[in-house]
Amino acid sequence: MDRFFKLKENGTNVRTEIMAGLTTFMTMAYILAVNPNILSNFGSGATGMDWTAVFLATAIAAGVMTIAMGLFVNFPVALAPGMGLNAYFATVILASQGTFTYQMGLAAVFISGIIFIILTVTKVRQMLLVAVPDSLKHAITVGIGLFITIVGLKNSGLMTIAAETTKDVKAHQYTDLLSFETVIHLGSLKDPNVVLCIIGLILISVLMVLKVRGAILYGILLTTVIGMLMGQVNFATLTDAKTTWVPDLTKLAFAEFDFKGLLNTGIITVILTFTFVELFDTFGTLVGTANRAGFMKNKEEGNKKVGKAMMVDAVAVSGGALVGTSTVTAYIESAAGVAQGGRTGLTAVTTGVCFLLALFLAPIAALIPGSATAAALIVVGVLMMQSVKEIDFQDLVVAIPAFLVIVMMPFTYNIANGISFGIVTYVILATVSRWGGRNDHKVHWLMWVLAVLIIFRYTMLGGE
Repeated sequence: MDRFFKLKENGTNVRTEIMAGLTTFMTMAYILAVNPNILSNFGSGATGMDWTAVFLATAIAAGVMTIAMGLFVNFPVALAPGMGLNAYFATVILASQGTFTYQMGLAAVFISGIIFIILTVTKVRQMLLVAVPDSLKHAITVGIGLFITIVGLKNSGLMTIAAETTKDVKAHQYTDLLSFETVIHLGSLKDPNVVLCIIGLILISVLMVLKVRGAILYGILLTTVIGMLMGQVNFATLTDAKTTWVPDLTKLAFAEFDFKGLLNTGIITVILTFTFVELFDTFGTLVGTANRAGFMKNKEEGNKKVGKAMMVDAVAVSGGALVGTSTVTAYIESAAGVAQGGRTGLTAVTTGVCFLLALFLAPIAALIPGSATAAALIVVGVLMMQSVKEIDFQDLVVAIPAFLVIVMMPFTYNIANGISFGIVTYVILATVSRWGGRNDHKVHWLMWVLAVLIIFRYTMLGGE
């Protein structure tokens, strides 16, 4: 084990690596409860996806791909279905009112994974990361954080949206804003689901302030216990045939792809959104973790390791779709394991094994109420919001595009809209600033290509 993982060379040992792997698992195990809830629309099945099938897919995809990262790259990074992209996946299905199915969604994710592999092999992926300015990368992270927060608020009932349609609102011409009902409301604090979400939010926040490792997971578990006392937990899942203690792999949505149906819908928009957002999310996670572990001190060696990790990550996207889950990506929570001393792939292998063992815990995971996982979504939004400090709001050339990215994502309830507005606006403002004599904002040729494609998509193909 020492020879395979180069433990001594990296200044670590088996015990430290295993503890680091367990720490990483504890910090990200919440995805086992959150992902099935989101993709099945919080257990209601409104998306058409089966809760148990998504649970199995989540555990298998996270386990297998994280072990692959450890064995083939010797890198202490774990992978699992990404937060934000899973919410986007479910939102597209629900908003389509039946025209876009989860089978089409899985096909789109699978294709985006193939694109990822091609971009990684041809080095274009690295070129894209150079082309898009850092301000927009950070803004994308913040925008997705707010998007996730709205999903949590809405699904817990803490935020409600009036039934008034867009047409109704436009009819008022905004001449008398006080004469009609506000579109967004605070949920009823008498609703036990709302109360439980608030309790969960406080619990997770307190644990994080106290720097408890695995604060999100422990917060979800404690909220579930309180939910039991409040009568908000359905114990029928312990005996329900849908959630068995022995994993029923026949439930997996293995390769349930609808490529034909995808061709008749917004295929380009959906695929590009999955691909684009994943590009920056993964890059930030891998480079950030590599820096934290000290791999980037030797840039050549560090870049080589990150490059290999990108290939595993690319394969994980399509691999996750094959077993029936949304985009699988590298997790920033891996930094918790690195902080615990993890320096090699043994950390990742340990985390992956824990995910596979979790296959036998489906009935327990199904007990967790939607309000508990909704609280976790809100807190994850807080963590992603931290990237806002990296944006220079004094420079309007980057501030305006970044702001549009951040606000358009949650307010239009669409991640692609935010990214699109940000790219086009940045290209315009950066170009104008150069006409005005400024030379500090160069526009990469690839940004022009992206801007043209975006304008073509909205003007010729339509889109909301």
